[in-house]
Amino acid sequence: MSEQKLAQENAALRSKVDVLEEELALANQQLEWFRRQIFGRKTEQTSVIMDGGVQLSMFGSEEKNVTKEPEIITVPEHQRKVKRTYDDWMRSLPVEIIEHIIDHPVCEICGAEMVELTPEKAYDELIYESAKFRIRRHIVHKYKCPECGEKPEERDEPCHIIRAPYPHAMMPGSYCSPELLAHIIYEKYAKSVPLHRQEKDFNSKKIPLLKATMSNWVITAAEKWCLPIIEKMHELLIAGQIIHADETTVQVLHEEGRKATLTSRMWVYCNGKMNDKSIIIFEYQLTRKGEHAAEFLKGFIGYLICDGYDAYNAVEGAKRCGCLTYVRRGFIQSLPSDKKAYSASVAAKAADHLNKIYHEEGLLADSSTEYRYEQRLAKIKPLLDEFFAWLETVQVSGKGKLTDAVRYALNERKYLYTFLENGDVTIDNNRAENAIRPFAVGRRNWLFSNTANGAKASAALYSLISTAQANGLDAEKYLTELFSQPMGTILLPWRDERK
Repeated sequence: MSEQKLAQENAALRSKVDVLEEELALANQQLEWFRRQIFGRKTEQTSVIMDGGVQLSMFGSEEKNVTKEPEIITVPEHQRKVKRTYDDWMRSLPVEIIEHIIDHPVCEICGAEMVELTPEKAYDELIYESAKFRIRRHIVHKYKCPECGEKPEERDEPCHIIRAPYPHAMMPGSYCSPELLAHIIYEKYAKSVPLHRQEKDFNSKKIPLLKATMSNWVITAAEKWCLPIIEKMHELLIAGQIIHADETTVQVLHEEGRKATLTSRMWVYCNGKMNDKSIIIFEYQLTRKGEHAAEFLKGFIGYLICDGYDAYNAVEGAKRCGCLTYVRRGFIQSLPSDKKAYSASVAAKAADHLNKIYHEEGLLADSSTEYRYEQRLAKIKPLLDEFFAWLETVQVSGKGKLTDAVRYALNERKYLYTFLENGDVTIDNNRAENAIRPFAVGRRNWLFSNTANGAKASAALYSLISTAQANGLDAEKYLTELFSQPMGTILLPWRDERK
């Protein structure tokens, strides 16, 4: 075999080894990520991940051997929040007093009758009572006129009879009550208890309520009571100046023209956190195409805060804003498994610098819109410029989470600066991610929707419950009040609509 051919084979083998080594490194990185997801702590706080969040140098190790005099830092005085005691919230609860007395107490020493002193409280107990069932039977009284129609041969009119007014059944032909349906919906969509588990729980209490029956009730409630409210909430959302958007997967088993194995999408839209009323709306769609967001947000003119999914560019009239949390998440997931390597880690340095930006933003949490706008330009923009100037010098290649994180950050750069234009625009999309989290938690329990109508009903009910909870309402009481009203009643889930 000639030397030239041997050299060619050797070069080919070396190239193959390089590819295999790169694939092995990527596989090990993915394995480490899965281990963290299964066995590690589910947190992105660098104070936990990076052992106290030690600040790292952005520009190499030239400062390692420089000894600096310790700085004296003056910490401004601040007011601590008063700790809430048990008495604060127990004061609003009804109290059952149980007195422990002794009949005719006699002194054990001399036998004299004892005199009672001022009684004292020994302790308080918080009592929980399980659900109780009862039948609310509506008896309608009828009344007949003693004069009209008494002699049919003399009068043509029939006997005059009237009935006392009474509310009609919530669902004709059903024994469903507003309280029962509100409880079923709250258990599923707020506490993530699937209907089949509720069926077992009802059966254990001697109530033979079937899953299919509850499912029909839920869909009817969503269509007749909830959708008109969702439409009104949609109008108010579009009229605002800030909207957060996100989406996640949902599986629907029986959908016309689609296999059960295909995944659909649950989109979520919510207004900015600076508003006095929170609005959270879920929408079910078959796909992840940008046309769905464009149609839902049609007519919206303002700031759209989202992740790096380019389909959001289809929304006309909206100014797109990036999510700094998503950028930081990519670097956190790229951290080396050995914490000793953090000092030379690009991912650790990037996460540390992004934490500085979040620290400055956190100091402005309670500031006015104008002051926040000015301070962002003065303090946060230079940090953002410094971060991207450094990031452009980072050399990455091939596949891997660090490569993805660097490229994602650079691709999103123009959107990550948009929040500097308005003091009410947040630097991340955490509001939408937090809004969609209850749906993701519930999905682990109920796994899928049986039909598209069920998925649409879930979207409507998640919208009302999430909005009610975000506005500080008791969602179950709100639903009970809503279902007590006629179909089509607009009862918005925030406090100024309550009596």
